[in-house]
Amino acid sequence: MSWQLPLFAVQVHGPSMAPTLRTGDALLVRRSTRARPGDVVVARFRTRPDLLVVKRALHEQDGGWWLRGDNEFVTDDSRAFGVADVIGLVAFRYWPRPGRLS
Repeated sequence: MSWQLPLFAVQVHGPSMAPTLRTGDALLVRRSTRARPGDVVVARFRTRPDLLVVKRALHEQDGGWWLRGDNEFVTDDSRAFGVADVIGLVAFRYWPRPGRLS
């Protein structure tokens, strides 16, 4: 039997979620697969299961989610990698600028 904590932490790397998130931001994530459009999520693309990403959920598709970064100039999201499976919902940023995300 595998047991996992309901919360986990991730650190942002790269510009794909700017201006909402920046490289170095530390996030607390609530483990859940129940995303809604507009949520900032942690997920894995089915075509890149080794890659953990932080993106915004757009809509459900093929039993997973179509994700997109907030930075319109970076396309390392579902446009490049297809559908993703959500692992968790970002609860808040705890470092360096604590606060909830919109």
